[in-house]
Amino acid sequence: MKAETATGMIIEIVSDLVCPWCYIGQRRLERALKRGGGPPPRLLWRAFQLNPDMPPDGVPRQAYLAAKFGGTFHASRIYQAIGEAGAAEGIQFDFDRIARTPNSLNAHRLKRLARRAGLEVDMTDRLYRAYFEQARDVGLRGVLADVAAEAGLDRAEADRFLASDEDRAAVLAEDVGARRLGITGVPCVVIDGRYALSGAQEPEFFLPLFDLARQETAVAGAIDR
Repeated sequence: MKAETATGMIIEIVSDLVCPWCYIGQRRLERALKRGGGPPPRLLWRAFQLNPDMPPDGVPRQAYLAAKFGGTFHASRIYQAIGEAGAAEGIQFDFDRIARTPNSLNAHRLKRLARRAGLEVDMTDRLYRAYFEQARDVGLRGVLADVAAEAGLDRAEADRFLASDEDRAAVLAEDVGARRLGITGVPCVVIDGRYALSGAQEPEFFLPLFDLARQETAVAGAIDR
């Protein structure tokens, strides 16, 4: 997925980096864009925290599952279905090895740092893979600095950034803004500010909306002339 396009359709992706359906949804959106034709869109990621009250250090995974799902048995059935959906998209979820559910605020901040270097697309994918496929705690500053270096950023610079409060307010503001728009679950994909699709939708659901957005843009351009 390319986020550097200056013209054309704008797609806003409201998501959380510790949301498995957001990872699946991103892969499905990628497939939709490959099939959709037309000029590549401009992609904008918007931060959302599924667990905005999560302690800064996160919580043990088993405690999180017990609180969220009432126990590991019910959670295992849910995550089995998620794992099967992910496998169909080439994602190898490794839920059993995840020791802690992290606070995702700093991961979102790191994405903003990567955006300024033109690396947000790659960073997003690396953060998803680090957490869900490699069972790394993306709430830890050291882990995030390592992922930053793997993506091509200077590790020391990334570590200094993460130690500061830079972009913290911006991430929190995006989360609040999404909720004010009525977004309560992610992923949510907004196309040209007109059409929104909630959930990890299959590519077939995106294609007609891509066509509508492009047609409306073409009509508006003709009127302006």
